[in-house]
Amino acid sequence: MGATKTEAFTDAELTLAAYAKALAHPARVAILRILLERSACICGDIVDELPLSQSTVSQHLKELKEAGLIKGDIDGKKVCYCIDEKAWKHAQVLLQQLFASYTSCGTSCC
Repeated sequence: MGATKTEAFTDAELTLAAYAKALAHPARVAILRILLERSACICGDIVDELPLSQSTVSQHLKELKEAGLIKGDIDGKKVCYCIDEKAWKHAQVLLQQLFASYTSCGTSCC
């Protein structure tokens, strides 16, 4: 989406879209589940639990980090990843607001 097109949307809509894009791949959902089960995780541990190569897992971690859902700290030669609690809670709020805004029209609309 070009820069001029994004001006038509609110910050909340753009942020929610970024979160949704990050969640739109089953490998990223699996990575998030792994991180949610632990307080922190080393990238190698994630690779051991998924049927994906190191480079593929790294790319998915990059996408999640760019969306802000996870954060990573360098510890020597390893990077430890964990859920970014502030962003995670923000994503929950935005998704809840979107789903809560639905009201049934009472009849079959389609």
